[in-house]
Amino acid sequence: MRWLKWVILVVLIGGAGSYFYVQKKLSTTLISAEIIEELKVLAGAQNEEAFTKPTPQPAQYPDPSETKNLYWGDVHSHTNLSFDAYIFGNRLTLDQAYEMARGKPYTNPVGEVMQLSRPLDFVAITDHAEGFGLHEACAHHADKPDLKEMCDRLQKPDVRFFLELRRQGELRPPVSQLGDLLGDQKLAHELAKQTWAKIAETADRHNDPGKFTAFASYEYSPPLPDNGKIHRNIIFRGSEVPDHAISTFDALTEIDLWRQLSDGCTEPCRYLTIPHNPNKTWGLAFADVTIDGDAYTAEDWMTRKRVEPLVEMFQIKGNSECAIGIGTSDEQCAFEQFFPVCEEGQETLCIKETSMMRDGLKKGLKLQEDLGVNPLAFGLVGSTDTHNSNPGDTEEYDFRGESAAQSAPAQNRLHSKLGKERGQLKRNPGGLAAVWAPENTRGAIFDAMMAKETYATSGTRIELRFFGSFTYSADLTTSDDPIAAAYAGGVPMGGTLMSSDQGAPAFLVLARQDAMDAPLDKVQIIKSWRENGKTHEAIYDVACSDGRSADPQTHRCPLTTAKVDLSNCAFEEGKGASSLSTLWRDPDYVPTQNAFYYVRVIQNPTCRWSTYDALRIGETPPEGLPATSTEMAWSSPIWVTPHYQMH
Repeated sequence: MRWLKWVILVVLIGGAGSYFYVQKKLSTTLISAEIIEELKVLAGAQNEEAFTKPTPQPAQYPDPSETKNLYWGDVHSHTNLSFDAYIFGNRLTLDQAYEMARGKPYTNPVGEVMQLSRPLDFVAITDHAEGFGLHEACAHHADKPDLKEMCDRLQKPDVRFFLELRRQGELRPPVSQLGDLLGDQKLAHELAKQTWAKIAETADRHNDPGKFTAFASYEYSPPLPDNGKIHRNIIFRGSEVPDHAISTFDALTEIDLWRQLSDGCTEPCRYLTIPHNPNKTWGLAFADVTIDGDAYTAEDWMTRKRVEPLVEMFQIKGNSECAIGIGTSDEQCAFEQFFPVCEEGQETLCIKETSMMRDGLKKGLKLQEDLGVNPLAFGLVGSTDTHNSNPGDTEEYDFRGESAAQSAPAQNRLHSKLGKERGQLKRNPGGLAAVWAPENTRGAIFDAMMAKETYATSGTRIELRFFGSFTYSADLTTSDDPIAAAYAGGVPMGGTLMSSDQGAPAFLVLARQDAMDAPLDKVQIIKSWRENGKTHEAIYDVACSDGRSADPQTHRCPLTTAKVDLSNCAFEEGKGASSLSTLWRDPDYVPTQNAFYYVRVIQNPTCRWSTYDALRIGETPPEGLPATSTEMAWSSPIWVTPHYQMH
């Protein structure tokens, strides 16, 4: 299916959701000056004092540490350089996005303030490469008739503009591709290189070793039917980058992408890629074939293992951990879930067996039996995919939508007609990437991502450490320096243990609540393994707050009774734990099992963003949505592999 060669730039509007604010008078204009003024009035009437908000805190700069520091980041966000962000009214620049990541407040197009409660430690701003060169073309070459029309309509796009471009992309060649609009493919290529050079230079300028890491990065964004995603973020380790950002116009599949990146990024240049939204790939995330239907070869799998160490499993467009009905009955899989499981014959707008993160990890166990190597032994991160130039802005109370004027203010987020029909209310503020690294530098954080000593959160800043070993002593948690001992005697999250017949593996879990959020409810370990040609899973509650203990048969502790006051979003005091820790030994371990284990930390309930917005405009929380949310953190796995499968 080589239809991708007819891709047009405008399909990237789908990255921001393709939802439109519609006035009661049914105006077809998307972001006219008149509507902007009306939205500003609505934003100005919001009661931002209807609930308590934390006071923003300054950045912390810990000294380098051999046992590593925790650094918080966002490796997926967009500025006005992304076509879809710009078309929905975002005019905030790369420089402003970096400033926002470090704590500076800005307002969105309708006047809502956006500000992180705490600065990020690192960021990768990932504008869509398919739109590179457009701003330069509009600034310097708008005398070209076709381009002038595009540039003029880009400033005040409307529904008809979107529909025309979408129809062109479906029915005929890419008349909106920049080279066609300019009538000069070489010039378009040079202009795209200028955008990429600006991105790399701006990242270098904002990079501040020891205090703030800015990566040169971008997004590769091929489209799928029905607004699906098979996108990847590309992050470079240092200042050495290729002179051209490989886009969908250059590489039709991920195999093509990796090949061209490797050709253009030679030592000392290094890169990694991170796929996102497995839940929106219509099963392609962990399939045996590319977007074009070409079967993966053993060499392709090895390339993927080498350059793609992580998966972004939580972001604005939903949770991609797992799905009830696909190999699991795990009730937590319903958390911020965006799509149903596919029905028989359904191809899009649903979750397939090769869509979700846990199923990808399970497939890796099977591939290890077939190939001798596990090419899907990936770690986890969360990020936002915000199109508001506000990386890391994940607090529920501060969610301003994800696409500028199209998803603002609160009245629009909760009540716009097409927003309801197309899933606006199902979205969330996105997640964060947590990395354990010795210091805050590009090299240290990149190397930690390659080593998979990372974890994902749903936007909260829960602190989480996870180690595994066959030799940990029972008193590890009370030793003088349990972290140093855990590193010395085992492996951290992202590592692999060789199986042993001298007893079961033990896992050290240390979790601490976000100091600016609710206490912790419990800690779980999710295990999956292969046995007799079949894949199995089990879920264990290994540490529970408030004196609860797990049932020996179900391995689950009783549900928390912690409540939230929906009149002001205050969570219940005296419930939950500030920290939870355990040294857990697998009671069902069999040495011949090929297995992985990962940790899921669940926080006590707090208000969901939609409830905060309802308070802003004096309404009750929307029906059909949870009023509260139980924020989570997910560690990268630890694999336990039989000796005979280690290659």
